[in-house]
Amino acid sequence: MIVPAKWPAALFLLVVAMPLAAGCGTKAKKKGGTLTIAQRLERAEKEPTPDKQAVALVRIARSQLAAGDKSGARDTANRAFDRLEADGDAAIFAPRLVDVAAALGEVGDKKKAREAAALAGSRATRIEDPVRRAQALAGAGGVAGDKDAGGDAGLARDLLGQATLAADAAEERFRAEALAAVALGFTRAGIADAAAEMVGRLEESARAVDEPRAKAEALAAAADVRAQSGQKEAAAKLVEEAAAAARSVERSESRAYALLAVANAAVSTGDIKTALAVLGDADKAADKVGDEQQRKIIVDKVRTRLAEVEKRQ
Repeated sequence: MIVPAKWPAALFLLVVAMPLAAGCGTKAKKKGGTLTIAQRLERAEKEPTPDKQAVALVRIARSQLAAGDKSGARDTANRAFDRLEADGDAAIFAPRLVDVAAALGEVGDKKKAREAAALAGSRATRIEDPVRRAQALAGAGGVAGDKDAGGDAGLARDLLGQATLAADAAEERFRAEALAAVALGFTRAGIADAAAEMVGRLEESARAVDEPRAKAEALAAAADVRAQSGQKEAAAKLVEEAAAAARSVERSESRAYALLAVANAAVSTGDIKTALAVLGDADKAADKVGDEQQRKIIVDKVRTRLAEVEKRQ
């Protein structure tokens, strides 16, 4: 599985864990039978919308790359880009274009990666929600500036500058989420001075939030950025702050979601023991949610994550 080392797969990349042997005639294990690459490509083309076709094609490209078929992966990634060049819903197409740009970088097509990142940025400016706009612009900027992907520092700074403005326009309780994406974008693009400044702003924004759940989630986002930047000690301290804020949340449902965010940040720092302890608290809070449907949703999320983290012990 090929995932850029400098970029957390959870924010903007679609990751495929299905290993394949090289070659288009290779069979891939799948429930209910096997499919060759050619059959998977045919199925991808039958997806109902261009964005879903692109998602499927990116998965196939990564499978081909993991199997050593770089030429096939490059062709498939380019087909994914082709599906998204026509106009579409910016809120859907821009993040998908970031995924495609990253995949193009992985297969070594830097020129197309830059084109996809630039188009993602252009589309992202039409996203109304400032947080989602910041995230898409930051993702595009990160890929554009990554030396192993786009390698265009000028484009990266432009896109990340726009992402910063979008983050500044977000409501205070959601601003940290946007700033986290921008900080990670600068980090991936290798723009160290701006990344450090953005992380500082992120932490300042997180501590300025009064509402406990929002504070916990903002501090968890800051911890994740520190962890992804290799600053494990600083990240661990932020996890402690985030956990204290999360445990002070009164409503059971909100407390469960806040604790889940903290646990994910703890995983990023490599502190599995803390993550499991926080997830245990999240499970207790989730089980106390009054609304049956909402209880089922959050219990499901917490226990699924708990099972995943337990495997890391």
